[in-house]
Amino acid sequence: MENYIKGNKEAWEEAFDKRDALWGADITERINNEDYPFFNEDTKNVLKTIDTEGKVIGQFCCNNGRELMSLVKCGKAKKGIGFDIAENQVAFANEKAKELNLPCEFVAINIYDIDDTYKEVFDVVIITIGALCWFDDLDKFFGIISKCMKPGAEIIINEQHPCTNMLASEGEEVYSADHKKECHYSYFEHEWKGNGGMYYMTQKCYESKTFTDYSHSMSQIIQGMCNNGMVITGLKEFDYDIGAGFSSIDGCEYPLSMILQGKKL
Repeated sequence: MENYIKGNKEAWEEAFDKRDALWGADITERINNEDYPFFNEDTKNVLKTIDTEGKVIGQFCCNNGRELMSLVKCGKAKKGIGFDIAENQVAFANEKAKELNLPCEFVAINIYDIDDTYKEVFDVVIITIGALCWFDDLDKFFGIISKCMKPGAEIIINEQHPCTNMLASEGEEVYSADHKKECHYSYFEHEWKGNGGMYYMTQKCYESKTFTDYSHSMSQIIQGMCNNGMVITGLKEFDYDIGAGFSSIDGCEYPLSMILQGKKL
């Protein structure tokens, strides 16, 4: 396992151990009572156009499993399989799936290490906010995903827009409240390291183990898919934030999020 991935595993497991008491507490109630909970409206609308009934759905970087369980239940899927590197999050997700009596299985694994066990298993794949940045090589990442997809399988990616790579978020030294849309960083690939923890999960500031992530351009994302036997079937771009980092410029006509769709040939 690459050193940065091993470090991220430890940092994510630490964050989950420090999670706020309310983090994940609403999963059971919302999945039992809501229509496609944990997806924003635009993503819901896209997912409702995808035939998931009786199908097998995969999620890569599934976090606590809530999105996959939501889609499996509301989309009447046959089965859902989610992959994540954090063992404690995966254990939590499996417990929730059992509690909800859903046909979901969660596997603790480095995505790069997924072998032929899951070759051509998935009819549908989802990737959600905050997944792509944890991988230095998107060509390799999408190669693993493509291997796991059946011919004709569909992939739906709801992620931060790559243009957000150029922005500074509140708390960064170069951030200016008067110039929130000012670009401070290169649009193209670069590495980030941080020890500021995962506030969205913990609701606290703490000196964390080191997180390492990577920014990727739109061309790197699309080329990674195309290099691995996928065609692009749709792209929607939005000026609202889905990552809790840039919501102060929602509606300001800056690309903040996207939905990218593809299909395996």
